[in-house]
Amino acid sequence: MAEIKELTFWDHLDELRRVLFRIIGVWFVLAVGYFIAMPYLFDHVILAPCHNDFIFYHLLRDIGQAFDLTDDFFTREFKVKLVNINLAAPFFIHMSTAFWMSVVTATPYLFFEIWRFIRPALYPNERKGVRKALTIGTVMFFIGVLLGYFMVYPLTLRFLSTYQLSAEIENQISLNSYIDNFMMLVLCMGLAFELPLVTWLLSLLGLVNKSFLRKYRRHAIVLIVIAAAVITPTGDPFTLSIVAIPLYLLYEMSILMIKDKNRS
Repeated sequence: MAEIKELTFWDHLDELRRVLFRIIGVWFVLAVGYFIAMPYLFDHVILAPCHNDFIFYHLLRDIGQAFDLTDDFFTREFKVKLVNINLAAPFFIHMSTAFWMSVVTATPYLFFEIWRFIRPALYPNERKGVRKALTIGTVMFFIGVLLGYFMVYPLTLRFLSTYQLSAEIENQISLNSYIDNFMMLVLCMGLAFELPLVTWLLSLLGLVNKSFLRKYRRHAIVLIVIAAAVITPTGDPFTLSIVAIPLYLLYEMSILMIKDKNRS
C-alpha cells in the first residue's frame, strides 16, 4: 500500500488557492446565468411579493375563509408599485442581484469544497460528524431562505408599505429600498438557520456546551422574541410566531447536536 504523502504548508496554500478559484468560477458562471435570466426572474420571483396573487397571500385568505376570520390581516387585497428615482439603479441592481443569487445558490458547492479541503486532516471518526454538520448546514440555510422569501418578507412588506405616519403622506417605495430590504431579510433568515452549525462549531472549540445552553434557555427565548420582533415589525402575534418558533426550534436543535465532554 502506497504511503500518503504529507503536504507542506505551501502545498496546503496552493490547494486553498485552487479551491478559491473553483468557488469563484462557479459563482461567476451562476452570476452570468442569472444576469441573462434576470428580467424574467425579476418579474416572476423577486417582484412576486408585490402582487396580490402571491402564494402566501392566497394562503392567508384561505385561512381567513376556513375559520371565518374577517380581520384585515386575512382579507386585505394587496399590491405594491415600485418607483425608480436613480438613473443608474436598474443596471447596478441587475448586476448585484445576479451576484447575490449566485452566492445563495452556490452554498451547497461552497460547503462541498470546504469538506474536500478539510477532509484529509480529519480522523475517520471526525469525518462523519463534519459531513453531517455541513449537510445539515446547507439544508437549514435553504429552509431559512425559503421561509424568508415566502413568509417573512411578504409580511414585512405588507406592514411597512401600508403603514402611515400621517394621512398627508403618500407611501412610494423605491426600487433600491425594496431590493435592499428583500436581500437583507431573505439572507438574514438563511444565516439565522445556521445557528445549529455555528453552535456545534463553538462546542468543538470549547466555548459552549449542552449544559450552558440549557442553563440559559430562558434568556435565549427572550432574545429570540426580541430578534423576531426586529425582523418582522408587524406587531401581531401571528407574524411574530412565524419567525420566533423556528428560531426557538433551532436553539433546541443546537442543544441536541452537541455533546458535553466527559469531566474527569
